[in-house]
Amino acid sequence: MMARPLWRPLAVALALVAVAALPAVSAQQRSKSKKERTSPLGYEDTPYLPDQPWRVHDLKRPRPPLIRPGVRPGEPPSDAVVLFDGKDLSGWYQRGKGPERGKTFEARWKVRDGYVEVVGGTGDLVSKDKFGDAQYHIEWAAPPRIEGSGQWRGNSGILIMERYEIQVLDNWENPTYADGMAGAIYGQFPPLVNPARRPGQWQVFDIVFEAPRFEGDKLIKPAYVTLFLNGVLVHHRQAIIGRMAHRRVGTYAPHGAEESLALQDHDTAVRYRNIWVRRLKGYDQQ
Repeated sequence: MMARPLWRPLAVALALVAVAALPAVSAQQRSKSKKERTSPLGYEDTPYLPDQPWRVHDLKRPRPPLIRPGVRPGEPPSDAVVLFDGKDLSGWYQRGKGPERGKTFEARWKVRDGYVEVVGGTGDLVSKDKFGDAQYHIEWAAPPRIEGSGQWRGNSGILIMERYEIQVLDNWENPTYADGMAGAIYGQFPPLVNPARRPGQWQVFDIVFEAPRFEGDKLIKPAYVTLFLNGVLVHHRQAIIGRMAHRRVGTYAPHGAEESLALQDHDTAVRYRNIWVRRLKGYDQQ
Protein backbone atom coordinates (compact mmCIF):
# COMPACT_ATOMS: atom_id res chain seq x y z
CA MET A 1 0.00 0.00 0.00
CA MET A 2 1.33 3.42 -0.94
CA ALA A 3 1.88 5.76 2.04
CA ARG A 4 -0.40 8.83 2.21
CA PRO A 5 1.58 12.09 1.78
CA LEU A 6 1.76 13.95 5.10
CA TRP A 7 1.05 17.34 3.51
CA ARG A 8 -2.52 16.49 2.40
CA PRO A 9 -4.24 16.54 5.86
CA LEU A 10 -2.39 19.76 6.66
CA ALA A 11 -3.58 21.38 3.44
CA VAL A 12 -7.21 20.38 4.14
CA ALA A 13 -7.03 21.81 7.67
CA LEU A 14 -5.57 25.11 6.42
CA ALA A 15 -8.36 25.39 3.82
CA LEU A 16 -11.07 24.87 6.45
CA VAL A 17 -9.50 27.56 8.63
CA ALA A 18 -9.45 29.95 5.69
CA VAL A 19 -13.14 29.36 4.93
CA ALA A 20 -14.09 29.87 8.59
CA ALA A 21 -12.26 33.19 8.60
CA LEU A 22 -14.38 34.61 5.76
CA PRO A 23 -16.83 37.33 6.96
CA ALA A 24 -20.41 36.14 7.51
CA VAL A 25 -22.99 37.41 5.03
CA SER A 26 -26.10 38.75 6.80
CA ALA A 27 -29.64 38.09 5.61
CA GLN A 28 -29.95 41.81 4.87
CA GLN A 29 -26.86 41.74 2.66
CA ARG A 30 -28.14 38.66 0.85
CA SER A 31 -31.49 40.35 0.16
CA LYS A 32 -29.70 43.23 -1.54
CA SER A 33 -28.23 40.84 -4.07
CA LYS A 34 -31.61 40.51 -5.72
CA LYS A 35 -34.60 42.80 -6.12
CA GLU A 36 -36.79 42.67 -3.00
CA ARG A 37 -40.43 41.75 -3.57
CA THR A 38 -43.13 43.68 -1.72
CA SER A 39 -46.91 43.50 -1.48
CA PRO A 40 -49.61 46.10 -0.76
CA LEU A 41 -50.60 46.71 2.86
CA GLY A 42 -54.23 46.38 1.81
CA TYR A 43 -56.81 47.46 -0.73
CA GLU A 44 -59.60 50.01 -0.98
CA ASP A 45 -61.26 48.78 -4.18
CA THR A 46 -62.16 45.16 -3.31
CA PRO A 47 -65.72 43.89 -2.66
CA TYR A 48 -67.24 44.00 0.82
CA LEU A 49 -67.38 40.79 2.84
CA PRO A 50 -70.90 39.48 3.62
CA ASP A 51 -72.39 40.98 6.80
CA GLN A 52 -69.15 42.87 7.55
CA PRO A 53 -68.18 46.53 7.19
CA TRP A 54 -64.84 45.44 5.71
CA ARG A 55 -63.63 44.84 2.20
CA VAL A 56 -61.59 41.75 1.25
CA HIS A 57 -58.00 42.56 2.41
CA ASP A 58 -59.25 45.94 3.67
CA LEU A 59 -56.45 48.45 4.14
CA LYS A 60 -58.26 50.06 7.09
CA ARG A 61 -59.18 46.88 8.98
CA PRO A 62 -57.58 46.84 12.47
CA ARG A 63 -54.78 44.36 12.96
CA PRO A 64 -55.05 41.98 15.96
CA PRO A 65 -53.16 42.98 19.12
CA LEU A 66 -49.79 41.34 19.55
CA ILE A 67 -49.38 39.02 22.53
CA ARG A 68 -46.54 36.75 23.61
CA PRO A 69 -47.42 33.06 23.86
CA GLY A 70 -46.06 30.95 26.68
CA VAL A 71 -42.55 29.61 26.16
CA ARG A 72 -43.71 26.04 26.77
CA PRO A 73 -47.14 24.43 26.19
CA GLY A 74 -49.53 25.30 29.01
CA GLU A 75 -47.69 28.45 30.11
CA PRO A 76 -49.87 31.59 30.22
CA PRO A 77 -49.66 34.03 27.32
CA SER A 78 -48.95 37.68 28.01
CA ASP A 79 -52.64 38.71 28.06
CA ALA A 80 -53.75 36.04 30.56
CA VAL A 81 -54.92 36.62 34.12
CA VAL A 82 -52.91 34.18 36.23
CA LEU A 83 -55.17 33.00 39.04
CA PHE A 84 -52.79 30.45 40.55
CA ASP A 85 -49.07 30.12 39.82
CA GLY A 86 -48.25 27.60 42.53
CA LYS A 87 -47.23 30.17 45.16
CA ASP A 88 -50.25 31.54 47.03
CA LEU A 89 -54.01 32.04 47.00
CA SER A 90 -54.01 35.84 46.99
CA GLY A 91 -56.40 35.83 44.01
CA TRP A 92 -59.01 33.68 45.77
CA TYR A 93 -61.37 33.55 48.74
CA GLN A 94 -63.36 30.73 50.34
CA ARG A 95 -67.14 30.43 50.20
CA GLY A 96 -68.57 28.77 53.28
CA LYS A 97 -70.12 25.32 53.28
CA GLY A 98 -72.64 23.61 55.52
CA PRO A 99 -73.27 25.71 58.65
CA GLU A 100 -71.04 28.46 57.19
CA ARG A 101 -72.95 28.66 53.89
CA GLY A 102 -73.33 32.23 52.71
CA LYS A 103 -70.23 33.42 54.55
CA THR A 104 -66.85 34.17 52.96
CA PHE A 105 -63.38 33.55 54.37
CA GLU A 106 -59.75 33.78 53.44
CA ALA A 107 -58.71 30.85 51.24
CA ARG A 108 -58.04 27.82 53.42
CA TRP A 109 -57.03 25.19 50.87
CA LYS A 110 -53.43 23.99 51.25
CA VAL A 111 -50.64 25.19 48.95
CA ARG A 112 -47.58 22.93 48.69
CA ASP A 113 -45.02 21.94 46.06
CA GLY A 114 -46.53 24.21 43.40
CA TYR A 115 -50.12 23.01 43.70
CA VAL A 116 -53.16 23.66 45.87
CA GLU A 117 -55.18 20.81 47.37
CA VAL A 118 -58.82 20.77 48.38
CA VAL A 119 -59.39 20.82 52.12
CA GLY A 120 -62.72 19.01 52.32
CA GLY A 121 -65.55 20.57 54.24
CA THR A 122 -64.19 24.13 54.06
CA GLY A 123 -66.08 25.30 50.95
CA ASP A 124 -65.45 26.20 47.33
CA LEU A 125 -62.45 28.26 46.26
CA VAL A 126 -63.68 31.37 44.40
CA SER A 127 -61.65 33.75 42.23
CA LYS A 128 -61.67 37.46 43.05
CA ASP A 129 -61.53 38.26 39.33
CA LYS A 130 -64.68 37.81 37.29
CA PHE A 131 -65.03 36.71 33.67
CA GLY A 132 -67.59 36.41 30.88
CA ASP A 133 -66.52 34.98 27.53
CA ALA A 134 -63.16 33.44 28.34
CA GLN A 135 -60.49 30.85 27.69
CA TYR A 136 -59.57 28.80 30.76
CA HIS A 137 -56.47 26.66 31.33
CA ILE A 138 -56.65 24.46 34.43
CA GLU A 139 -54.49 21.51 35.46
CA TRP A 140 -55.70 19.04 38.09
CA ALA A 141 -54.88 15.64 39.54
CA ALA A 142 -56.49 13.10 41.81
CA PRO A 143 -54.06 11.87 44.49
CA PRO A 144 -52.13 8.68 43.63
CA ARG A 145 -53.63 6.88 46.61
CA ILE A 146 -57.04 5.57 45.59
CA GLU A 147 -59.81 6.10 48.14
CA GLY A 148 -63.54 5.67 47.56
CA SER A 149 -65.38 4.77 44.37
CA GLY A 150 -67.82 6.31 41.92
CA GLN A 151 -68.53 9.95 42.72
CA TRP A 152 -66.47 9.69 45.92
CA ARG A 153 -63.11 9.36 44.21
CA GLY A 154 -61.23 12.55 43.32
CA ASN A 155 -64.44 14.54 42.86
CA SER A 156 -64.35 18.29 42.33
CA GLY A 157 -65.60 20.60 39.61
CA ILE A 158 -64.78 23.65 37.53
CA LEU A 159 -67.70 25.99 38.20
CA ILE A 160 -67.56 28.59 35.44
CA MET A 161 -69.40 31.73 36.52
CA GLU A 162 -69.94 29.71 39.76
CA ARG A 163 -72.80 27.91 37.98
CA TYR A 164 -71.84 25.85 34.96
CA GLU A 165 -69.85 22.77 35.95
CA ILE A 166 -67.16 20.85 34.11
CA GLN A 167 -66.71 17.69 36.15
CA VAL A 168 -63.43 16.74 37.80
CA LEU A 169 -63.28 13.07 38.80
CA ASP A 170 -60.85 10.18 39.02
CA ASN A 171 -62.62 7.80 36.64
CA TRP A 172 -59.63 5.51 36.00
CA GLU A 173 -61.20 2.04 36.24
CA ASN A 174 -63.93 3.69 38.29
CA PRO A 175 -67.40 3.29 36.70
CA THR A 176 -69.98 6.02 37.27
CA TYR A 177 -72.84 7.62 35.34
CA ALA A 178 -71.71 8.96 31.96
CA ASP A 179 -72.66 12.59 32.54
CA GLY A 180 -70.68 12.59 35.80
CA MET A 181 -67.33 11.50 34.33
CA ALA A 182 -64.23 13.69 34.15
CA GLY A 183 -64.80 16.25 31.42
CA ALA A 184 -68.59 15.95 31.48
CA ILE A 185 -70.86 18.99 31.51
CA TYR A 186 -72.19 17.73 34.81
CA GLY A 187 -75.64 16.18 34.63
CA GLN A 188 -76.04 17.18 30.97
CA PHE A 189 -73.51 15.81 28.47
CA PRO A 190 -70.79 13.14 28.82
CA PRO A 191 -67.44 13.81 27.15
CA LEU A 192 -67.30 12.61 23.54
CA VAL A 193 -64.42 10.29 24.52
CA ASN A 194 -62.59 9.45 27.74
CA PRO A 195 -58.90 10.52 27.54
CA ALA A 196 -58.40 10.72 31.33
CA ARG A 197 -55.08 9.64 32.84
CA ARG A 198 -54.31 7.51 35.89
CA PRO A 199 -54.69 8.98 39.40
CA GLY A 200 -51.60 10.89 40.45
CA GLN A 201 -50.96 12.11 36.89
CA TRP A 202 -51.73 15.69 35.90
CA GLN A 203 -54.77 16.24 33.69
CA VAL A 204 -55.28 19.37 31.58
CA PHE A 205 -58.50 21.23 30.80
CA ASP A 206 -58.46 23.86 28.05
CA ILE A 207 -61.90 25.45 27.94
CA VAL A 208 -63.47 28.03 25.63
CA PHE A 209 -66.60 29.39 27.28
CA GLU A 210 -69.24 31.69 25.83
CA ALA A 211 -71.34 33.28 28.56
CA PRO A 212 -75.13 33.28 28.34
CA ARG A 213 -76.99 36.47 27.47
CA PHE A 214 -80.09 37.78 29.23
CA GLU A 215 -82.59 40.55 28.60
CA GLY A 216 -84.13 41.18 31.97
CA ASP A 217 -85.35 37.79 33.20
CA LYS A 218 -85.34 36.26 29.71
CA LEU A 219 -82.55 34.06 28.36
CA ILE A 220 -81.76 35.15 24.79
CA LYS A 221 -78.62 33.04 24.25
CA PRO A 222 -77.45 29.98 26.21
CA ALA A 223 -73.89 29.39 27.34
CA TYR A 224 -71.64 27.34 25.06
CA VAL A 225 -68.53 25.36 25.92
CA THR A 226 -65.71 23.84 23.91
CA LEU A 227 -63.43 21.61 25.96
CA PHE A 228 -60.15 19.81 25.40
CA LEU A 229 -59.14 17.22 28.02
CA ASN A 230 -55.47 16.29 27.79
CA GLY A 231 -55.37 17.79 24.30
CA VAL A 232 -58.38 15.78 23.06
CA LEU A 233 -61.63 17.50 22.03
CA VAL A 234 -64.44 16.25 24.30
CA HIS A 235 -67.06 19.01 23.73
CA HIS A 236 -67.44 21.07 20.56
CA ARG A 237 -69.37 24.31 21.16
CA GLN A 238 -71.99 22.45 23.13
CA ALA A 239 -74.93 24.49 24.41
CA ILE A 240 -75.33 24.25 28.19
CA ILE A 241 -78.83 23.42 29.43
CA GLY A 242 -78.58 25.45 32.63
CA ARG A 243 -76.92 25.66 36.02
CA MET A 244 -75.29 22.63 37.58
CA ALA A 245 -77.82 20.43 39.37
CA HIS A 246 -77.84 16.95 40.92
CA ARG A 247 -80.63 14.52 39.97
CA ARG A 248 -82.65 17.20 38.21
CA VAL A 249 -82.50 19.34 35.08
CA GLY A 250 -80.61 22.56 35.54
CA THR A 251 -82.21 25.86 34.59
CA TYR A 252 -81.02 29.39 33.89
CA ALA A 253 -81.47 32.39 36.15
CA PRO A 254 -80.23 35.89 35.25
CA HIS A 255 -76.79 36.88 36.52
CA GLY A 256 -74.01 39.32 35.77
CA ALA A 257 -72.16 39.54 32.47
CA GLU A 258 -69.01 38.55 34.38
CA GLU A 259 -68.85 36.18 37.34
CA SER A 260 -66.15 34.37 39.32
CA LEU A 261 -64.56 31.01 38.63
CA ALA A 262 -65.01 28.50 41.46
CA LEU A 263 -63.26 25.23 42.24
CA GLN A 264 -65.62 22.87 44.00
CA ASP A 265 -65.11 21.33 47.42
CA HIS A 266 -66.82 17.93 47.13
CA ASP A 267 -65.15 16.66 50.30
CA THR A 268 -62.62 14.54 48.40
CA ALA A 269 -58.93 15.26 47.75
CA VAL A 270 -58.06 16.92 44.42
CA ARG A 271 -55.05 19.02 43.44
CA TYR A 272 -54.88 22.03 41.11
CA ARG A 273 -52.05 23.99 39.51
CA ASN A 274 -51.29 26.43 36.65
CA ILE A 275 -54.66 28.19 36.42
CA TRP A 276 -55.00 31.12 34.04
CA VAL A 277 -57.78 32.84 32.11
CA ARG A 278 -57.98 35.01 28.99
CA ARG A 279 -60.92 37.33 28.48
CA LEU A 280 -62.17 36.88 24.92
CA LYS A 281 -63.06 39.84 22.75
CA GLY A 282 -64.54 40.10 19.29
CA TYR A 283 -62.83 40.70 15.99
CA ASP A 284 -61.53 44.11 14.90
CA GLN A 285 -60.88 45.57 18.34
CA GLN A 286 -59.33 49.01 18.09
